[in-house]
Amino acid sequence: MHKETKKFPKKELGRKGELLAQNHLQKRGWKILERNYKNSYAEIDLIAMDGEVLVFIEVKTRSSDHFGPPEAFVSPQQEATLFEAAMLYMDLIDHEWEIRFDVIGILYKGTSHQLKHIEDAFLPGIA
Repeated sequence: MHKETKKFPKKELGRKGELLAQNHLQKRGWKILERNYKNSYAEIDLIAMDGEVLVFIEVKTRSSDHFGPPEAFVSPQQEATLFEAAMLYMDLIDHEWEIRFDVIGILYKGTSHQLKHIEDAFLPGIA
């Protein structure tokens, strides 16, 4: 008999991951500005301030790392889309300071999880 692991529906898993990521950032003293911000380009999972830096965060949550770690699943196309959405958001709030794109990968293993935060994970348009 194998050990039973807790499985979540995909949407619920994503929401749980975003909440874990938000809590992680808040514990580090970051100010959360938006969660699930949507515009005509994309949805940005989290937008936060890390000091004076405006950070756009993509959260990838998985229940298995069979095909690789969750944070490895941000495609170049998704990076470009997030960049366009970020530019619209910056115009909206009249932001002219430094920005950054981070990725947080969350892997659920049974009832526990592992969180990996990659700061400055990508620069859109640079391969």
